[in-house]
Amino acid sequence: MSPWRDASDSRRRRRGALLAVPLLAAALLATLVAGPAGGRAEAAPTTFVHPGVLVSRGQLDFTREQVNAGAQPWKGAYDQMMASRYASLSRVPKPRSVVECGSYSNPNNGCTDEREDAIAAYTLSLAWYVTRDSRYAQKAIEIMDAWSGAITDHTNSNAPLQTGWAGSSWPRAAEIIRYTYTGWPQARIDRFKTMLRTVYLPEVAGGSHSNGNWELSMTEAAIGIAVFLEDRAAYDKAVTKFRGRVPAYIYLTSDGALPKAAPGSGLDTRDEIVRYWQGQTTFVDGLSQETCRDLTHTGYGLSAISHIAETSRIQGQDLYPEVADRLRHALGLHAKYELGTAVPGWLCGGALKDHLGPVTEVGFNALGNRMGYAMTNTQNLTQARRPAGTDNLFVAWETLTHAGNSR
Repeated sequence: MSPWRDASDSRRRRRGALLAVPLLAAALLATLVAGPAGGRAEAAPTTFVHPGVLVSRGQLDFTREQVNAGAQPWKGAYDQMMASRYASLSRVPKPRSVVECGSYSNPNNGCTDEREDAIAAYTLSLAWYVTRDSRYAQKAIEIMDAWSGAITDHTNSNAPLQTGWAGSSWPRAAEIIRYTYTGWPQARIDRFKTMLRTVYLPEVAGGSHSNGNWELSMTEAAIGIAVFLEDRAAYDKAVTKFRGRVPAYIYLTSDGALPKAAPGSGLDTRDEIVRYWQGQTTFVDGLSQETCRDLTHTGYGLSAISHIAETSRIQGQDLYPEVADRLRHALGLHAKYELGTAVPGWLCGGALKDHLGPVTEVGFNALGNRMGYAMTNTQNLTQARRPAGTDNLFVAWETLTHAGNSR
């Protein structure tokens, strides 16, 4: 759907925007004054926590302890990871200067290679941390060095999404290796930072008015990169995108008769919003903007929300309280139908497509375990599908890193 409108509509919106300026200024001032007491976390941390993208040092220590003790489900999850192609010490990275990705990765010129090399770097960094076998750290470094020495751009229609997917995995790996292993030369660390800053961050920082999973994945990459670069401005920009997009991706009845529109989307009529929500006209707590598209893309969005909130929590700016109601309802609603509840006729014409994928572990651990929400459907689905593997895009090994992990 195009974000553009005719000239008369543009003039009308400009007049409305001018009238809204004082209200926006007042709202911004109220937010700044309210601070944590107003229910919103503060801005970027003064000092960043490392490792601090998706997994903290404490969480890594818990993971290592459980695996070494042979405890389940962590040992089974670890064995699954180590048996995957991503943990192979004989992996040969496949970097290229320009990664070209069209719609649904057609053409696919380096798209799969980039995503999977990034997942491999993260996988190997986890293997290093659990085993303390430096071969895994060195292989992760080899992969990261190969790409940082080659890539210059992403092109074609799926470039923003591709950059978001790969850019979500790279900083997870880099954080673990940079801050728990001493064998990555500073010059190569600096080159990797340059890659993230010049090739990845400009592509994802501005967000997207495409389907919500795009902007959420891009924002996940942006916040992870900001942590590794210790870039407070980039971090704050990512949080602003997150705060605008999540309420426009997951509906709550308190939103009113219609879902919220993301800032800058240009969606300002009922028909436009309904079309954007895949034709759905009945809205219930936890419905996603992409539910009626398919559960797989919905899962991408819910996973990215969880990942961003988890990184923020590690950094001392906990975004979970701001999104907890939306995320818990969304996980629960979709888990219910994944578990076999009949889909009612009012929901997506009575049929849901595809499946969520291995995306519930992080959100369930945060909301169900740490925050104490009752999440029966999400818990049942999460436990039934353990160990959660990888979607081969940007989600990987979350039973290993987040099951029952309260650190």
